[in-house]
Amino acid sequence: MTASESVRRNTVTLPCGQVSYLDFHPQGAGPNRGGTVLLLHGGGIDSAALSWGQVGPRLAAGGLRVIAPDHPGCGQSPLPTWRVTQQRLVAYVGELVDALGLESYAVGGLSLGGGLAIGHVLDRPERVTAALLLDSYGLMPQLVGARQVLAWAMQRTGVLDVLTRWAATNRTTLNWSIASLIRDPAQRTPELITEISETARQVGFTAFEQWQRDEMMWDRLRTDYTPVLGTFPRPALIIHGDRDTGVPLARARAAAELIPHAELKVVVGAGHWVQRDQPDVVIAAMMDFLRRLPQR
Repeated sequence: MTASESVRRNTVTLPCGQVSYLDFHPQGAGPNRGGTVLLLHGGGIDSAALSWGQVGPRLAAGGLRVIAPDHPGCGQSPLPTWRVTQQRLVAYVGELVDALGLESYAVGGLSLGGGLAIGHVLDRPERVTAALLLDSYGLMPQLVGARQVLAWAMQRTGVLDVLTRWAATNRTTLNWSIASLIRDPAQRTPELITEISETARQVGFTAFEQWQRDEMMWDRLRTDYTPVLGTFPRPALIIHGDRDTGVPLARARAAAELIPHAELKVVVGAGHWVQRDQPDVVIAAMMDFLRRLPQR
């Protein structure tokens, strides 16, 4: 079975409407055969294919089943019937798990998706085996320095939305933006930039704008899981690029100290989009961590 044959795109009907997801089927007879990982992409232009298109086939080659949904209003999933908020997205993850009949699975995510993974584990830990948090949202009370007030003001006036939409369709600005997320120039391929540009044109930003408007207050972010991380009920692998300017490495270190059974993997030289920046390092860390989990 080739990598392209191992993945299928399916849809499932949830209370919010249709949700599209990629389903990477396990190959071979590796030690993880039969295990399932639910991977949640980040915010903005991101989608299941953009964040997990490289990761899914390689985890499947190691014997894992990988499910990667397009969140409501992202990728190939239409806007939901409700306004997009962190709390509602956490609930959607639970609805997705129920609809797919997942009984035992690890859950992971990048950035916003990492925050959804944390929220999901805290809300519904019964069937979750572990969490994988990649440059995760939800680990700090506010943006760094004066960025909180500035971002809040730009969001409330609509300037942030206009600039984000413009930057995503302007090739020069997009290249600059991706360079801050993916530090390795070799990983910022023309094919990736084209894929991001096409995704931005097709999907739009309404879902992310709704989420930002709810999350961003003038003095803080609405969601900060730090106070409850000491009760996090499952093992966690925290993967973080040491050149992430959005979520400082210090916040990942603090989370690893608070979560009772956490491991921290610092990816040297990587930015916020860590699995696109250094895929070999990240995938190896994920596979090693998942192999060492007790079988359930």
